[in-house]
Amino acid sequence: MGKKKLNRKKLNPQIPVFTGIKYTDDFKMQLFSYTQNELNENNNFHEKDYNGFIDETKNYWLNTHAIHDADQIKSICKKTGIHDLVIQDILDVNQRPKFQQYEDYIFFSIKSLLPADTIEIEAEQLSFILGKNFLISFQERKADHFEHVRHRLRENIGISRERTTDYLLFLLLESILDNYFKTIDIIEEKVENFALIDINEDPSPELLNTIEVYKRQIHIIKKTIIPIRDFATKIEREQFNLIQQKHIKYFYEIKDICLTLLDNCDKIEARLESNINLFFSIQGHRMNQVMKTLTVVSTIFIPLTFLAGIYGMNFSNIPELTWKWGYFGFWLIILIIFILMLFYFRRKKWF
Repeated sequence: MGKKKLNRKKLNPQIPVFTGIKYTDDFKMQLFSYTQNELNENNNFHEKDYNGFIDETKNYWLNTHAIHDADQIKSICKKTGIHDLVIQDILDVNQRPKFQQYEDYIFFSIKSLLPADTIEIEAEQLSFILGKNFLISFQERKADHFEHVRHRLRENIGISRERTTDYLLFLLLESILDNYFKTIDIIEEKVENFALIDINEDPSPELLNTIEVYKRQIHIIKKTIIPIRDFATKIEREQFNLIQQKHIKYFYEIKDICLTLLDNCDKIEARLESNINLFFSIQGHRMNQVMKTLTVVSTIFIPLTFLAGIYGMNFSNIPELTWKWGYFGFWLIILIIFILMLFYFRRKKWF
């Protein structure tokens, strides 16, 4: 079953609707609760086990895989005090990325790329709810974006367990952007392999279609990076109670990463545009070569046709018609004209 469009005019906001594709039957939630010195991990967390993120001495990270189960998503969000509109935004995977601040939490949704060697880009929607001491992440499918973050939490590597959940959000966004780098590198490598340099061969029209596909992919990537950049810029310019001042510098880094990715996209777009221009230049050059050849051939046959037209007239008093060597003389004149014209065109470098 494919993705479906959501008509919010006819939608009951209290009945959330999942608009994506059900990739797996395995709905799974994973809960980390941690302090600097302690970590508890529950890989089979269920919403009925939830009793609130009540221990303010701990930080909580609840990660959800496969958000097709709208009832469980609604239940866990309701217990956390999440608004109905946010719940629908989590389940509506066809909408544009968005950022919204509420009284006790921040909602943020983005698109994440799944690196692959195929020509089509695979993407999924990820949503985040950042609270005072908790972060809830919702993944559309079971993709392993955050395994290294889990490893850092388990092994207490770096400062991940010392900091609050806004720092954890930074780590998750950094992981997502790493997938963008991988995807862009794959596209860049393929673009560099385009065989458009040999002007002696006609470029395949299929190649032009491929270039257009990559241009469309780069456009999609830029559309998904810009909201992340805008989110980081918003944190940079405004004050948010849930983002600690000492962590703002990390979101500066997110902004810089986004700008680097956008620069890479612009470079690939410029290269694709150059390839398109080269494609049409080669076609134009090949057409000019063909037209030049046809012109030379046509020009050579103009005087020959003229002579043949004269001696093909039905007049009885043409002197050369009664000459013994007239026929051979005619062909000799034609051959001389042909050779002289070839010699002249060659000196002019017309072929």
